[in-house]
Amino acid sequence: MQNISDWRDATAPTLSDFERLAAMAWERLPSEFRSMCNDLVIRVEDFAPDEALDDLGIEDAFELMGLYQGVSLDRKSVMDPSREPDMVFLFRRAILDYWSEGEETLGHLVTHVLVHEIGHHFGLSDSDMEAIEQEAGGGHDH
Repeated sequence: MQNISDWRDATAPTLSDFERLAAMAWERLPSEFRSMCNDLVIRVEDFAPDEALDDLGIEDAFELMGLYQGVSLDRKSVMDPSREPDMVFLFRRAILDYWSEGEETLGHLVTHVLVHEIGHHFGLSDSDMEAIEQEAGGGHDH
């Protein structure tokens, strides 16, 4: 058990702390998985915007930890005018809320959300995504 005095001066991870965690998680992912994503942009926000929650039928912003925003693969075309890059949003407050309830490390949880948002977009199975997380070292904090 960690010494309680280690927490005395601790503060919640900031948006920039999360950006660093996400960048570390991204770097640990298998190169084949990352190459599927091309120029993916990872953004960290406190909460999902109301429009996204409404589109998904979610009433509580704490229920959405991540979101992939991009053109679905079956609708992409080389003839399309250039669009904004595909993005994965990680929602800091929802992730912190979930993290506070369990045994997972924050690094593992950020990796999990990142892999699942990308994986669902590309139609990967849960077992495929689990294997990717394992290859990434389980996303454990270092």
